[in-house]
Amino acid sequence: MLLLYRPDGDALSVQAAHGYNLAKLDQLRIAPGEARCGRAFQTNKPDLYSSPEAIAAAAENMTLTNAQIVRAATAGLDEPQSAVCIPLISGETKVGVLMLENLRAANSFTPSNLPFLQTVADLVALSVESARLRAEIQSAQALSEANRLKAELISTLAHEMRTPLTSIKGYSTALLMEEVTFDSETRQEFLQFIDEECDVLQTLIHDLLESSIIDAGLLKLEFQPVQLPRLAKTAMDDIARRAETHSFLLDFPERFPIVDADPDRIMQVLRNLLDNSVKYSPDGGLIVVRGEVLEDEVVVSVADQGVGLTPEHLNRLFEKFFRAKSLLDRHVVGSGLGLPISRTIVESHGGRIWAESQVGEGTKLYFSLPLDGPSQELAGQEVPLHV
Repeated sequence: MLLLYRPDGDALSVQAAHGYNLAKLDQLRIAPGEARCGRAFQTNKPDLYSSPEAIAAAAENMTLTNAQIVRAATAGLDEPQSAVCIPLISGETKVGVLMLENLRAANSFTPSNLPFLQTVADLVALSVESARLRAEIQSAQALSEANRLKAELISTLAHEMRTPLTSIKGYSTALLMEEVTFDSETRQEFLQFIDEECDVLQTLIHDLLESSIIDAGLLKLEFQPVQLPRLAKTAMDDIARRAETHSFLLDFPERFPIVDADPDRIMQVLRNLLDNSVKYSPDGGLIVVRGEVLEDEVVVSVADQGVGLTPEHLNRLFEKFFRAKSLLDRHVVGSGLGLPISRTIVESHGGRIWAESQVGEGTKLYFSLPLDGPSQELAGQEVPLHV
C-alpha cells in the first residue's frame, strides 16, 4: 500500500494498493504518529512487525473512523502475519509511507529484508517527488502562458477599441465644427462611418461579456426545433452585406433534418465562423456554407479560399485567449474570442467543432449537432448568392 502525505490536511492518504478494496480506502486519513504508517512517517524510520499481535498493538491508537474504514477494506482477507512500514523520503522532503503486509507466516518479513525494501522505498520516493515537481512545473508554465495570453488579449482589445473610438471622435468633432459646413451627402457619409465604428465597438464588448458569462458558467440555452439552412442563409446574408469582395454559396441537401438547438446561439456560431472566413480571405473569393447529414449528427462547414493556417495555429485555433498570428500583411480586426465562444456553445449542445487548413489553400471550419430521435425534414435547395 502506498500512502502519500497531504500537507493541506496534515495526513497520509492512500494513493495505490494491491489486494485491498481501494474504493473503501478513499476516505482513510492517517495522522502522523497514528498506527503503523503514521509512526513510520513521524519517526523517519522503518518499522518491522513480525507477528499478528505486534500489528494489532500498533493499531491501538488508530481513530475509530479509520479503524472502521480499514475493517471494511480488508473484509474477507486473511489476517496479516507480518508487516513492514518504510517512510518515503526524497532529500529532506517527507513524501509518504510504503506499507507491505505478508499473509503467510512461512514468508514473514525479517530484518534481513529491510535493506532491499529500503532501496525500493527510496526509488518510489524519488519517482513520487519527480512526478510532483513535474506537475508543479507544468502548472506554473500553464499559469504563465495564461497570464501572457490575457495580457496580450488586453493589449489587443485596447488597440481594437482605440481604432474605432479615434474614428468616431474624428468624424463627430468634424460634424460639430461651426466654422465648417458640410453638404448633406458628406454629413451622411460621416454618420455612416460613425455608425459602422459603433458596430465594431459593440461586437468587441459583446464578445467580452459573452466570455465572462461562459467563465462564470452562466451560459443558458433555450432549445427548440431549428431549421439550420434558414439560419445559415440569414447569417450568410448578414455577412455578405459587409463583404464586398466575396461571393457566397449556400449548399444544403434538398431535405435537411430539423435539429433541437438554441437558434440564437447557433446563429452566433454561424456568424462567428463566417466572419472568421471573411477576415482571413482579404482578397475575396468564394465562401461556401455546406450542410451534411451523417448517421447520428448533422455537420455544417464554412470554407474559404484565404491564406490558411499553420499546423501550430490550427491546433490552438479554438483556445481561449489564443489569437492566431495573421499571415496577412494587414491588421485583422477582432477580439479573437469569437471561435472560443463558438466552441463552448457547440459543445454545450453536445456537438463538436474543428477546423482543417493548409497555408495558401484556405481554411474549412466545421461544427456538428446531434440528431436525437426521429427528425422532421424540410425542403431546401442549393442557393447561390453573389455579392
